[in-house]
Amino acid sequence: MTRMLQRHGKATRRRDGEAGFTLVEILVVITIIGLIMAIVGPRVLNYLGESKVKAARIQIESLGSALDLYYLDMGRYPNSSDGLAALVQRPGNAEEWNGPYLKGGLVPSDPWGHAYLYRSPVEHAPYEIVSYGSDGQEGGAGTAADISSLQFSVARH
Repeated sequence: MTRMLQRHGKATRRRDGEAGFTLVEILVVITIIGLIMAIVGPRVLNYLGESKVKAARIQIESLGSALDLYYLDMGRYPNSSDGLAALVQRPGNAEEWNGPYLKGGLVPSDPWGHAYLYRSPVEHAPYEIVSYGSDGQEGGAGTAADISSLQFSVARH
């Protein structure tokens, strides 16, 4: 069955049922999109997690460079009680301090929003900087694994 429609003075024909998509067609498209997201989604989330681990490693190396500058001025690394705050605030009666040693005057948090743990001295190294990973707790695997400045110094030698 066709109907005649009057539009701007011209007669046009339109068939019933050709006006849009059917419910089945829409459900098929939604199912296909869902399958694609189920395959691609975990990979994208994995890349995001890996990029945060890489960012933490880069931040730890940057903090290590700032600590080396502190050492050049002070002749020692900050102790555990001074912590990384010694890079942005003059500790006690430190006349030789020539900081702040970090841009912005703030000690950054790790990519997951947790504070870095700083210990000095430690066995076999003058200091250690640690991020506890995505879970913020010691130990873990994957993106929740601890990231330590000692891992980098071992890998370099």
